[in-house]
Amino acid sequence: MRASIPPTILLAFVQLVSAATSVDFDPLQHVNLFIGTINGGNTFPGATVPHGMVKVGMDTDGNNFAGYDARPQFNVTGFSQLHQSGTGGAVPLSNFKLFPVPQCSAFEQCLTTIAARKTLRNILPDGSPDDFASPGYFSTNLSTGVRVELTATRRTALHRYTFPANSTTPRILLDITNDGQVSGILPELTIDPMSGRMQASANFATSFGFARYDAYACVDFRGEGYSFDGPTEWGPYKINYPDKNGVDLLQHYYSLGSEHGGLMSFPKNPSGTSTILARVGISFVSTAQACENAEEEIPQFDFAQVLANSEHQWRDILGRVQVDSTGVDKDTVTMLYSSLYRTHIVPGDYTGENAKWKSAEPYYDAFYCNWDTYRTLFPLMSLHDPENFARIVRGMIDIQKHEGWLPEGREAGQQQFIQGGSHGDPILGEFFVKYSKQAASLGVSATDLYNALLADAENTPPNWNLQGRQADVWKTKDGVERKLSTPDTTYPGGANTKQVSRAIEYAFDDFAISQVAKTLGKKADAKKYAGRAQNYHNSWNANVSLDVPGFFNGSVSGFFQPKFANGTWNFTDPRHCSVHDPAQATCFLNAIRRDGFYESSPIVYSQYVPQDTANLIALQGGNELFIERLNWIFNQSYFDSTNEPSQQIPFMYHYANAPGLSTQRSRQVISAAFNTSLNGLPGNDDSGAMASYVFFYLAGMYPLPATKQILLSSPYFPSISFTNPLLKKTTTIKVTNFVGNPSDGTGGTVFVKSVKVNGKAYKSNCYLEWDVFTSGSTVELELTDDINVTCGKGKDALPPSLSTGGYD
Repeated sequence: MRASIPPTILLAFVQLVSAATSVDFDPLQHVNLFIGTINGGNTFPGATVPHGMVKVGMDTDGNNFAGYDARPQFNVTGFSQLHQSGTGGAVPLSNFKLFPVPQCSAFEQCLTTIAARKTLRNILPDGSPDDFASPGYFSTNLSTGVRVELTATRRTALHRYTFPANSTTPRILLDITNDGQVSGILPELTIDPMSGRMQASANFATSFGFARYDAYACVDFRGEGYSFDGPTEWGPYKINYPDKNGVDLLQHYYSLGSEHGGLMSFPKNPSGTSTILARVGISFVSTAQACENAEEEIPQFDFAQVLANSEHQWRDILGRVQVDSTGVDKDTVTMLYSSLYRTHIVPGDYTGENAKWKSAEPYYDAFYCNWDTYRTLFPLMSLHDPENFARIVRGMIDIQKHEGWLPEGREAGQQQFIQGGSHGDPILGEFFVKYSKQAASLGVSATDLYNALLADAENTPPNWNLQGRQADVWKTKDGVERKLSTPDTTYPGGANTKQVSRAIEYAFDDFAISQVAKTLGKKADAKKYAGRAQNYHNSWNANVSLDVPGFFNGSVSGFFQPKFANGTWNFTDPRHCSVHDPAQATCFLNAIRRDGFYESSPIVYSQYVPQDTANLIALQGGNELFIERLNWIFNQSYFDSTNEPSQQIPFMYHYANAPGLSTQRSRQVISAAFNTSLNGLPGNDDSGAMASYVFFYLAGMYPLPATKQILLSSPYFPSISFTNPLLKKTTTIKVTNFVGNPSDGTGGTVFVKSVKVNGKAYKSNCYLEWDVFTSGSTVELELTDDINVTCGKGKDALPPSLSTGGYD
């Protein structure tokens, strides 16, 4: 999949390396952008900067929601400026495709529709398409002889099209209406025949909701290696009918479903191949602002410089994690850095591109969705990228000020569906619990942050399918705190499919608020929300059992279940939505179902009380039964590596004082479900959610958001270091007796026998406190091949839980 690196790219790389004072390890050489580009991973392998708004890449007629399908039989349909990465729903964005047209008998005869212009790529000797990608860069060689190269700044894309010598009239079209869903309406296009500038706009559908958005583009062209004053031919097109020398698409009749855009012809380079640069500024405000963005960010059309700047940003971010790869398989190193890379694609920095209100605060978009990312992506940012994290938090707070609640799902400035609870809460909690002392200097107001959390917790929005919570029901008293376990029609909307899972998640949201309140010294609020964080009790039905031959008394007992409004129990088969569901049901958003769960089975959700696992163990009969139940989940394939509520399950053995089992289960998950191939992900990357949890598994850790503890296992490396640029501290976790990683994840000298921090024995073998990372510590792990290791002997050896006073 990786063709030879073009000389211009090598030059830019050499210049950057030469300028550096010391380059011992280049993380960019260990990032494979093609992982997960087929079979549902939906990852984006195009060009972007960290958290860039513009993500310019290839679109094909294949099956990747991020545009690109790596399989050679699929045709290229264009090179569009906006994409998401790793999402489900419908195909998002893919707006304003450019496409090179090397040969037409005449301008009016050029075929411009997607169906007519489809083109295959050149094929390499190994049968893969001739595509190459690295952070900040993408290239392909088309079967028409055109070479395409892409790079980007935050809001602007730069394309380079090299036409073959036999191309008598190089042409490039701009497709306005064909986004990923072919949803574009109200297209507008104006062409300046003197300069060739094309200004375009249209209205498009979001991909996980019912809202629509306006987007704007500004396209300019330059010759590379030769110059021209402007195009030789120009005009808008409708379907396959270019209008030569027309300048305004509004003079065409628009009909729903028809394809519209513009076409440009350029002079040929008299010296041979013709290389044309296309600069595409994007905006969600206006075409004028799209042009301003382009002129500000890429004034000189210098492809090598734009690329070098992009690579510099990626090296800065990725280089904050350093590993010793001695004795480690190369693919493991690639998996780590490729995962880290994908955690910095979204959310996107759309600052200046909010069409709804003016603000001096940052504006971030492409939250797709917080339910996916709050568990591991933002805790990973805490470790190495707190300044960008702070900007995201500021942007979220600003959205709450203007819209009333923190954002959940968001695309192109529009609200999208909520998947679970109000999961902006643990994201803000994660930031503030760890960076309360630095918050003010980072521009984060503690008062505004806390008020945003309270708005989520206490106020019910008009449509809690789009923002906030069903807070009125959550707070209703009827002898005890009542849960969202009422599957009748009193509470309309698509979220009726998830009363139980929302209740469990609302409890965790309130836990996050309690930790912020405690940090702020608000003792009454801390107690209140910690109490609400234990309301998961109200959904626990100890009398529901599932027959399991060989499991102690022949059955697994106790599951979260839905209730009717009168307090009596409803019933959902614990196997519902699992691989063993007799009805083969799904748990996606569907208003006609009353099953109570979203995306995971009751079996999985009945293990998801991350703030109080100690009490969950008690509800399930103690450590021995809890461990056996976890083993049953894995052995019977109820664990789902593609689904976020499952992600913590491999590490839950820690709470039962059996961390060796956590180490083995997490390593078995990596071995069975993840690799560096095109289909190296078992499902959607979920906007970097899967990438971040894979990163933590490989690093030998697992986080609990909005706390100061990180669960500890063994890393896949002799050492791994995290540099925090805000604190100017580097923390290194190293193995004193590293001997390698078992290929199947089973056995090996990988179990943590003892832990030292800065040379002193640590209180636990199962977790690290946050101050280990803020002080710049050296953590030494001694490993053993004995899986029966424990967390240690002291009173603080086990990871904390609410019911044991662990967060007091």
